[in-house]
Amino acid sequence: MSAETRSGSVAGSAPPPTDDDGTAIRAVKLRHPIRNIFAVIILLFAAAFVYDAALRPAYNWPAVAKYIFDRRISEAAVITLELTVYSMLIGVALGVVLAVMRLSPNPVFKSLSWFYLWVFRGTPVYVQLTFWGLLSVIYPTIDIGLPFLNPFITLPTGDVLNVFQLAVIGLALNEAAYIAEIVRAGILSVDHGQEEAATALGMSWFQTMSRVIIPQSMRVIIPPVGNEVISMLKTTSLVTAVPFSFELFTRSRDISAETFTPIPLFLVASIWYLAFTSILMIGQYFLEKRFARGIGVAQPEKKVTVATGAVPVVGDEGDDDQKSGGVHSGGTP
Repeated sequence: MSAETRSGSVAGSAPPPTDDDGTAIRAVKLRHPIRNIFAVIILLFAAAFVYDAALRPAYNWPAVAKYIFDRRISEAAVITLELTVYSMLIGVALGVVLAVMRLSPNPVFKSLSWFYLWVFRGTPVYVQLTFWGLLSVIYPTIDIGLPFLNPFITLPTGDVLNVFQLAVIGLALNEAAYIAEIVRAGILSVDHGQEEAATALGMSWFQTMSRVIIPQSMRVIIPPVGNEVISMLKTTSLVTAVPFSFELFTRSRDISAETFTPIPLFLVASIWYLAFTSILMIGQYFLEKRFARGIGVAQPEKKVTVATGAVPVVGDEGDDDQKSGGVHSGGTP
């Protein structure tokens, strides 16, 4: 037996492909000259754009460097993060409740959830925020008491809710409609047999959802929820409709109106938005990686026979032998 045959037997690798006369076929890497040319052209255009932007006076990079860490801009950036976090926390909590109501067999819960989603997904968020800004006009007071009876407590709406709280409520209620559909899709992605198996083991509904259904559905829920968080960060620029004017975009616009430099201030706001978005994307990546553990990583091992180059699946050798009439441990052909 030659060294090549012995090494092939030990390594278990297939022999190189040959043509009809037995000559080994030499694989040549496929070239893509047109694709490479287009790639070079795109890189040249990108380099030209960066060079032009660095020297164009309208961008006014010294003003960008001056205002990038301005105290007013930094405070507005923190307020933008607060709007995003508070709105998403309320939106996710309410969205989960709406998703459960949508999946409930109770027709009242299902109808209420559907109506909520129909209203808040069917109207622009800017219009909704405008209505929340007019809340004190529509409802001058907030009455607490029993229906059809005199209220126990009457509070002026403007004293109870400020514009920041109204902005959070408006963003959260709109976001809850989208989170509800994301959570519902994630729950429906889990096989119904998982719930039946948990019920057969004596688990309660809460245990089934918290230990079986929700953990498996998270790998479907996390990516779109991460996108919603990033979208919420940018949607905070619309709270000027409430009106709330201390978030990042509106604050940058107000400063630009004072200094007559709109382009540099909008660049400053864009840099802050990009920084926050990049951090959120990194966090989303690690969350997706964590909840995707064990999905698609266990592949069946394959063996390649030296003689024929066939690739049988491990565990089926006995079946192959039986089909070919081989002798087994029992000695039966």
